Amino acid sequence: MKGRAKRVGLLGGSFNPAHGGHRRISLFARGALGLDEVWWLVSPGNPLKPVKGMAALPARFRSALAQARRAPIRVTAIERELGTAYTVETLRALRRRYPGIEFVWLMGSDNLAQFDRWKRWRDIARTMPIAVIARPGYDGQAVASPAMAWLGRFRLPAARFKQRGKWSAPALVTLRFDPDSRSATAIRRADPDWAMRMSPIPPRDQITRHPIVMRADRQAP
Repeated sequence: MKGRAKRVGLLGGSFNPAHGGHRRISLFARGALGLDEVWWLVSPGNPLKPVKGMAALPARFRSALAQARRAPIRVTAIERELGTAYTVETLRALRRRYPGIEFVWLMGSDNLAQFDRWKRWRDIARTMPIAVIARPGYDGQAVASPAMAWLGRFRLPAARFKQRGKWSAPALVTLRFDPDSRSATAIRRADPDWAMRMSPIPPRDQITRHPIVMRADRQAP
C-alpha cells in the first residue's frame, strides 16, 4: 500500500441473510480490481424490497459477520450513523469521512437492471467508479437498461482499471466469472427461522466499532 491510497470496494445490500455468494463475489472483485478490502454496507432497510420477511438489522449483520470471517471483508451499518437517506448521500459522506481511501461501488447485474430507479443514480456514477458483477438471469435486463445506455460510454476493461493510477468517475467495469446461483430468497424459503438462531447480543460494527442495536429506520437506494 506504500505510495498509493487504500482501495476499498463497497457492496451494499440487505444481507437477508448473507451467504457464500456474497463472499465469493467480494473476493473475486477484490482480485480483479486490485482492492485492499471490501466493505459490506448492511442496509437498515430498502424500500425497493418488501418489509415482510426482512429480518432485524442485528440478525442480518451477524449473518454477514459469519460469512466475512477470516477474509479481507469488513461489515458495517455505517449508513445509520451517517444519517443518510439515500445511497448517493451515503457514498458522498463516505468519501468525505475517508478522504484517503479510493472507493469503488460494487453491485450485481440485477441492481444495474433497475439502477435508473435509484435516486440521482447518475450522481452515484459520478461519485465513484462502479463495478458490475454478472448474476444469473439478469444480464439481459442489465444490458437493455436505461442506466447501461448511459454508463456504457464510460466502460473500462478490468485489467486497465486495476493497473492505472488514480481512479476517476464515471467509470464502469463489468466482471464475469462462473455464475453463483445462491440467493438469500432461496435460503429464507428453505430456512424461514434462520434469524431466530442468531445471538441476541448486539454485534459490533467493524468500521465504527459501535454496537448494532435495534432501531426503527429504513434505508432507501
